Amino acid sequence: MNVAKVGNIVEFHDGLIGRVEKVNENSVIVDLTIMENFEKLELQEKTVINHKRYKIIHEG
Repeated sequence: MNVAKVGNIVEFHDGLIGRVEKVNENSVIVDLTIMENFEKLELQEKTVINHKRYKIIHEG
């Protein structure tokens, strides 16, 4: 299992994308505002994702 680092872009939950802001022992906190359609989706700006539930798509 690859653990993301701060600044990485991760994909999770059927195509949502976020930038990692903090890495915890079992999860990461990601900023979702980088998505082009963020306003339309009416999501919270940040969310927590378990390490098992995301895929790193860009290392930053």
